[in-house]
Amino acid sequence: MTATAATDTRSRLLDTALKLFSEHGVEGTSLQMIADELGVTKAAVYYHFKTKDEITEAVAAPAVQELDQIVEEARAKRGRSAQIDHALSGFVELIVRQRSLLGLYNSDPGIQRVVNRTFQAPRGEDIKTRMKAVLAGENPSLADAIAVHVVFTGLAMVGGAPEYAGIDDDTLREHLLDAGRRLLGRPRKRPDKPLPGR
Repeated sequence: MTATAATDTRSRLLDTALKLFSEHGVEGTSLQMIADELGVTKAAVYYHFKTKDEITEAVAAPAVQELDQIVEEARAKRGRSAQIDHALSGFVELIVRQRSLLGLYNSDPGIQRVVNRTFQAPRGEDIKTRMKAVLAGENPSLADAIAVHVVFTGLAMVGGAPEYAGIDDDTLREHLLDAGRRLLGRPRKRPDKPLPGR
């Protein structure tokens, strides 16, 4: 198998796993079901992953890694305002692109277990702790810590909620950003004023 073919098969395998996890739950999906849906042998699945946990981690890993990158980019910004704006807008973008994964995370203990384990490390502090420090400062008040927790979990829950699945990306993005800014006590973004004569 060429490297390109292996990468393509792995990518299709993860897309298929996410689809089946969403339909049957992580616990209700077997490696054989994934193989059957892909039209390959179970041995072909084992070529890429030895366990379902490995598949589940691989399904969630890109989103967790991207969130980690968003937090680190935000921490590198000069000034608290720029840090908060970068973290919030990056988090909302991630939510909008990862609706299926968030819907699964919100409802399935199997993926929650794997994602929560993945949230620990890779930089010594878990991602949630580092995100809280960006959004609320190093020693936040209880009120600020709770507001950040509501933002972190609440926006993700809304993004993955089935009742909002029909909302287009731009509308969802706008409302999530607005809700996040209000919860964090940030000024609302004003729409750009049209140029005179337009």
